[in-house]
Amino acid sequence: MLPWKRVLRPLAALLLTAAAVTVPATTAQAAGAPSSGWNDYSCKPSAAHPRPVVLVHGTLGNSVDNWLGLAPYLKVRDYCVFSLDYGQLEGVPFFHGLGPVEKSAGQLKVFVDKVLAATGAAEADVVGHSQGGMMPRYYLKFLGGAAKVNALVGIAPSNHGTTLSGFTHLLPYFPGAADLLAKNTPALADQVAGSAFLAKLNAGGDTVPGVRYTVIATRYDEVVTPWRSQYLSGPDVRNVLLQDLCPVDLSEHVAVGLLDRVVFHEVANALDPGRARPTTCASAFD
Repeated sequence: MLPWKRVLRPLAALLLTAAAVTVPATTAQAAGAPSSGWNDYSCKPSAAHPRPVVLVHGTLGNSVDNWLGLAPYLKVRDYCVFSLDYGQLEGVPFFHGLGPVEKSAGQLKVFVDKVLAATGAAEADVVGHSQGGMMPRYYLKFLGGAAKVNALVGIAPSNHGTTLSGFTHLLPYFPGAADLLAKNTPALADQVAGSAFLAKLNAGGDTVPGVRYTVIATRYDEVVTPWRSQYLSGPDVRNVLLQDLCPVDLSEHVAVGLLDRVVFHEVANALDPGRARPTTCASAFD
C-alpha cells in the first residue's frame, strides 16, 4: 500500500466525521423540511418508481445529517424519499441510533406504516447505512416487515457485528466494560460481533423470503470490521464491493454513506434493477 494512502484514509475519515456531527441544528431542520421535497408526505410515487424509499441512518446519526447527499440524489431521480430518527436516548440530542436495536426496529415498523399510509403504496424500499442497514433486518424477520418491504439496501451494514478493528476483543480485559456499554449505549453492545442480539438476528439464515437484499461494502471500512462480515448469505442477495466498481475509490465507512456518488449510483441500481446501468468511477459525475 502506498504511504500516501495510509495518510489520506484516516485523515478523510476524521474530516468527514467532523463534518457529519457539526452541522448546525438549523441546517438540519431546514434540510428535511417539506419544501425540499424530502419527507414530503404529499409525495405520491410515480409509475416509474412506485415505492417510497425509507432512509435509515446509522449509529450516532440522525434523519437529516446522514442523508444530505443521498436523499437529494434520489429525489432528483423522481423518488418519494423519507427518513426517520430512531434509537434516541434521553438527554442526547441529534446523535441517535444508540438505543436497543430491537426497540429501534419497532420504531421503523411504525414509520414505514406511516409512509405507506401517506403515499398509498403497498410496499416500500429501505436503504440504510451502518446500523441502519442491519437493524431493518430485525423488522423484516420478526415484526412483519417482509410483507411491506420490497428491497433492503445496506451501505456498510453491521450485519454480523463488528470488532472495531479488533478493539472489541479488548473488552474482556476491562471488568465491567461490556456491562457499562450495554447499559449506556445498548446499540453499540448489540453490534459487537458475537452479541446475543446478533445471534438471534442471524439464527436460521440471514434473509427472509420475498425481499431483495443488496449490500455495498468498502474495503477501507474501519468501523464495521472485518468488512466481509457485512455480506449476507441467502436467496435474492447481491453483495457488492465498492472497489470492484471503482478501484481508485478510497471511501471508508463514513464517506460511503454521506457523499460517495459511486455508491449512490449503485443504490439507485438496486432500487430499480430493471433500469440499472453499470456503475463505474465515472458514475461519480452522473
